[in-house]
Amino acid sequence: MVRSAATKDDAQALFQSLRSAYSATPTNLKIIDLYVAFSVSTALIQVVYMAIVGSFPFNSFLSGVLSCVGTAVLSVCLRIQVNKENKEFNDLPPERAFADFVLCNLVLHLVIMNFLG
Repeated sequence: MVRSAATKDDAQALFQSLRSAYSATPTNLKIIDLYVAFSVSTALIQVVYMAIVGSFPFNSFLSGVLSCVGTAVLSVCLRIQVNKENKEFNDLPPERAFADFVLCNLVLHLVIMNFLG
């Protein structure tokens, strides 16, 4: 019983520390985080739908899930490049990072449209 109370206190301290650290995150990074969460949740919804209904047009299912996952990965890359605390991309302006994100998304979705047939 004592051990579970200590574990609960540790978990609460961890969540409190994460919440206070995340509150200091700039707004533009929080918006990118929301977009990543939206992309991942959309992929999960598609997987659940496929499990319930079936995957008759399997190319469509794969295209939808890969589109969501690819967009999430590109968004994480954008977040890494735009983050001011990241020392590797100090010389990269945010406009250039966003232009790379848009161009890579365009290529990703062109490939996905081609995969649909």
